[in-house]
Amino acid sequence: MKTAAYVEILDREGALLAAAAEAAGSGAEVPTCPGWRVRDLLRHTGTVHRWATAFVAEGLTGPRPAADPTDLDGAPLLAWFREGHGRLVETLAGAAPDLRCWHFLPAPSPLAFWARRQAHETTVHRIDAESARGGEPTGVGADFAVDGIDELLCAFHAREKSAVRTEEPRTLRVRATDTPDAVWTVLLSARPPVTVREDTAAADCELSGPAPLLYPALWNRRPFPRVTGDGSLAALWRERSGVVWR
Repeated sequence: MKTAAYVEILDREGALLAAAAEAAGSGAEVPTCPGWRVRDLLRHTGTVHRWATAFVAEGLTGPRPAADPTDLDGAPLLAWFREGHGRLVETLAGAAPDLRCWHFLPAPSPLAFWARRQAHETTVHRIDAESARGGEPTGVGADFAVDGIDELLCAFHAREKSAVRTEEPRTLRVRATDTPDAVWTVLLSARPPVTVREDTAAADCELSGPAPLLYPALWNRRPFPRVTGDGSLAALWRERSGVVWR
């Protein structure tokens, strides 16, 4: 996907997130994030947006911790979220393609990284906001969902931080049934997972379904559409795959 497409998705998803949060109310529980209320979701996502903006806007070449979340609530918190989201969209849309700044996952360029990462960050948390609001969630495009699965499996869980590990080698397959060639083989061991974008070797367990359903499931926002084989590996993913912010 091109950077402009990610920025467009980020723009739309942030607006949907804010609308769902406003409808739910800042004190509403977030079913997809146990222990969180909508105010926690807005504070977290708004903080991430401002953190990401700084790297792009200021060309920061090394890591920098995020600021502490705001203590705003209610309407002022929503306004704060919308302002930060709008600035992130504007910053990414106006950045030079040859921008150089720090980023933490492999990408064609720093700008491509931040646009992609924030589009997916915001989409996942929009799903959270809509779970608090209730009702039918907004759909996700199949191509974008496949891209998000790829980022999660091939980038996030290739890092040393990944806790998805097994004592003995096991193989997990992830298959998007609505997109040709959208299949991943995840080799599990005592080391970080190694994922290849192909259907190789026999799998101990397969997680499958349409990409727009599989994507939030792998982010632990909904049940897996289908599990075949050893269900303990699906349970392992549920228990160990959370991406820690701090």
